[in-house]
Order: sequence, then C-alpha cells, then structure tokens
Amino acid sequence: MLDEVERWLRGRSWSAADRPLDLLLAAKRAAGSQGTVSVVLPALDEEATVGAIVAAIRRDLMSAQVPLVDELVVVDSGSTDRTAEVAAAAGARVVDRDAILPRLPAVPGKGEVLWRSLLVTSGEIVCFVDADLRGFDARFVSGIVGPLLTEPAVQLVKAMYDRPLETGGTVVPAGGGRVTELVARPLLNLHWPQLAGFVQPLGGEYAARRSLLERLPFPVGYGVELGMLIDALGLVGLDALGQVDVGVRHHRHQDGQALGRMAAAIYRTAQVRLARGQLVRPRLTQFGRSGAAFVPSTHPVDTEERPPMSVLPEYLARRAA
Repeated sequence: MLDEVERWLRGRSWSAADRPLDLLLAAKRAAGSQGTVSVVLPALDEEATVGAIVAAIRRDLMSAQVPLVDELVVVDSGSTDRTAEVAAAAGARVVDRDAILPRLPAVPGKGEVLWRSLLVTSGEIVCFVDADLRGFDARFVSGIVGPLLTEPAVQLVKAMYDRPLETGGTVVPAGGGRVTELVARPLLNLHWPQLAGFVQPLGGEYAARRSLLERLPFPVGYGVELGMLIDALGLVGLDALGQVDVGVRHHRHQDGQALGRMAAAIYRTAQVRLARGQLVRPRLTQFGRSGAAFVPSTHPVDTEERPPMSVLPEYLARRAA
C-alpha cells in the first residue's frame, strides 16, 4: 500500500460513533445554508424494505429534536410493485424517474436515477442510500453526513461496513461484496492505487457536497459508484475523500449472472477512464442450463454516461431561482 494511502487511512477513516448527533446538529447550525441535507433513495421494486428505511430516517433524523435531514426523496425507477405507495405512506416525497427532465428519455440503471435526483433535491449535502437494506440503522445516514458537516475540506464520504453473505439459510460473515473483491478492488489497486484504502468502493451508501456532484459525469448503470470515486479523486484529490464505519449491512443478494452483468459494467467504467475509449463490443454473453443444454443469453453492457449536471440548462435555471 502506498504511504499516502496509509496516512489517508489514519486521517480520513472514522467510525459513526466519533460524531454524536449533538455535535452534528451544532455543526449543521453553524454551517447555515451549506449544511442542508437531502437523502435520496433510488428504488426499483423495493416495497419490502423501503418503508422501514424511510420511517427510520424520519423518526431518528427528521424530528423536531433531531433535525439533521431536511429532505427525504425516493426516486422510483419504474417499480411494478407498491414501492411508491409504501414510501409515501412512510413519509418520503416520492418522485417518478420519468417525470424528471422529461425532454431527455430515461434509460434503465441506478446511475441514471442518482443523476436525475440532483434536479429534484435542494440540499447542499446529498446522501444516497440503497432502498434494499434490511435492519436499517440511521447511522448509515448520520455517519456519512458527519464528516461533511464537521470537516470543511472533505467532499465525499463512503460508508464502510461488514457485509455478510446470507443465502440458502446460511450466513458467511464476510462473504458479501463478491464483485468488489473480484473486480473493483483489483482494478483500483492496479490502476488507481490511491483508492486502495476504500473498504467498500462499490457501496451504495455515500454522501457528497452538491458542488462536487454537479461536476461529475454519472455512468447510468452499475458503474456509477466506481466512476464517481475515480472522477472525484481526479477533481478534488484523496484528502477530500473519506469513509465511515457504520456497522453491518444486510441486503438482498443477487445471483451469479446478475453479478456478472454488474462486473462487466464496472469493468467498462474503468476501461473508459483508463483510455477514454470505447469497448470493441459492449455485450456480455452468459450461459444458463435449459434441460440438457447450455443456452446463451446476451446482454448489453452499460455504455452511456450522463454529463456533469452543471452543464444542464434546466439545472442551472433551478439553482439560480
């Protein structure tokens, strides 16, 4: 590990317990308008979990006694279940992805939803939280928002956590994050060694200053977290990045083929940043058994990226209003 990274780990890795809520509330008051916090949950068919997450944030971080979060928005990405209804009943403002920036047709993907969320939120600190978390703890929000309220030089903060693999009735304590260990971590160590200290580089829980987010391009799919981390390093440098231990993350795990598609999108995101070129053939063929034969299925690899929000006329007009 680089000496720079060892130093960074000592100075930019924290625990959620390092900043109790009373400290964060005092820092938020001192920051004034620069301390406003928006929480965004991108959601697609998450009726089983989204309500509990929304309810916990409203109860623990949006009460009169603990007004840490100013705005809680669920951006629904075309759910076919009761995600929107459940989220609204729990107290979130629910916005349909396709209603945001209608002149530009939406494409499928998590990064697309995160990018569009900047147009329907107002906080100067934006916190993203995946909507499939189980046993949600409000520290997933307060922990990663904390350094942005108390450390003026910090621009982006990732959550770090234990990630057990829970499948088939068994639990492997450190078995989660398979794409991280097999794809993202090797890529970062080999090509962006300054980022080798991030425990969960692909984690969906992170917070950043709007002034940084609006300058970043957003890969539309699974590559968004890796792309954002690499691009933020280039824009603001390692010391402006941090990570906070928030405990244990329980969530729904995807099957092997879904992980393969995720890995391909992440590799493509890295490849573009290495060469700013294009994949020769942005397709991934996978195989599944059907009876006695293996049947191929081919999937597109996400190749689109949305431009920095700061170049969008609609966004500039909204910020000027």
